[in-house]
Amino acid sequence: MTEHCRIIGDTFYSDRLVRFSHCDPAGIVFYPQYFIMFNGLVEDWFNQGLGVNYARYITEHKLGFPIVSLNCEFSATSTIGEIITLGLKLERLGRSSMEIAVDCRYKQEERLRARFVLVSVDLNHQRAQPVPDDLRGLMQAFQQGQLDINNHRRDS
Repeated sequence: MTEHCRIIGDTFYSDRLVRFSHCDPAGIVFYPQYFIMFNGLVEDWFNQGLGVNYARYITEHKLGFPIVSLNCEFSATSTIGEIITLGLKLERLGRSSMEIAVDCRYKQEERLRARFVLVSVDLNHQRAQPVPDDLRGLMQAFQQGQLDINNHRRDS
């Protein structure tokens, strides 16, 4: 199994296989691929961690969550064939934005740290809008370490 998701305390973790498509000719993750992985991590957090359908928010609710600010520090390379672990922590939940901290590790070695801000955006009008109350409640429960994805599943 190459992907495994779990919540420990107030952090969502996802294991990911470093694939050939992530790498440059030297077999090292090409740094923009991490940004694609971050988006996948956010989708997994919504789908598996919060138990809400990310695609449905976009297609039916016309609500998106683009990154509007990103800071990333790389400390070591990741290479093809490794299974890296991405950890997502919700640092701050604002009216229409959320600040996310991500770290990436291979075994115990830190590979990178990132911080980014997502904004809840009405896709029809391309404007920020408040995070919906139901989603806000789930995010607050996650932030407080109250979600257990191993024993409680939701479909929405």
